[in-house]
Amino acid sequence: MKTINKLLKLVLMLSLIFISTSQAQELRSIQNNAFKKGEVITYRVHYGIIDAGTARLEVLDEEKKYGNRDAFHIVGTGKSRGAFDWFFKVRDRYETFIDAEAIVPWVFLRRVDEGGYKINQNYVFNPYQNKVIADGKHFETPDNVQDMLSSFYYSRCIDYSKAKEGDIFTIPSFVDNEIFEMKIKYIGKETIETDLGVFKCLKFRPVVQKGRVFKKEEDLNVWITDDANHIPIRAQAEILVGSIKMDLQSYSGLAAPISKISD
Repeated sequence: MKTINKLLKLVLMLSLIFISTSQAQELRSIQNNAFKKGEVITYRVHYGIIDAGTARLEVLDEEKKYGNRDAFHIVGTGKSRGAFDWFFKVRDRYETFIDAEAIVPWVFLRRVDEGGYKINQNYVFNPYQNKVIADGKHFETPDNVQDMLSSFYYSRCIDYSKAKEGDIFTIPSFVDNEIFEMKIKYIGKETIETDLGVFKCLKFRPVVQKGRVFKKEEDLNVWITDDANHIPIRAQAEILVGSIKMDLQSYSGLAAPISKISD
């Protein structure tokens, strides 16, 4: 843990130097009614009938700044559990530091250990100049590019009130040293029953390439609360070797009332 903390401090120091070099453009201003400091949401992950793991997303209740700009520090963790942990241990940690007004990342850290396969990534973003340093390599990026974790929080800030069935929302992201345009298609409204109760939801289908991991384009679906929070209630995927389901397990510190109909 001490080594991780030292590395984090070094990355943050380098990011401040990188960001302060020159400011070529103004940053956007996003109205964020979706999340705030102190929010914690957790999920239970199932692989087929197996209770495979848990995931946790937390907006830390702490003060962070980049230059004179406020920022959110968000941590996402995932780990396997039970019998699944015996034959495929997962210990993942993602961190992002997001500008509180522009909802773009300053720093992204990824520590993945999945069945012995490890990934360590350190990205420093300069949204003023549309640049990123990824593990020492320099890349140009589109305006308002996201990382793997910040893209989730930005997507929650989008206004879906006027969305029509079939509408596609595109979020440019920097993933594994490449620009990836994450696209999500709005399917419509549904009511979802879970262990926590019944929720009014909006259903989305990420646009994916069939034949690799997914059998068909419609094999991945996500339901988010039909309220200002837009937190995922359920994600379900049919993959080539089975099915994966992620259900909301708990939530606290939400920015707005949740669209729960009944217990």
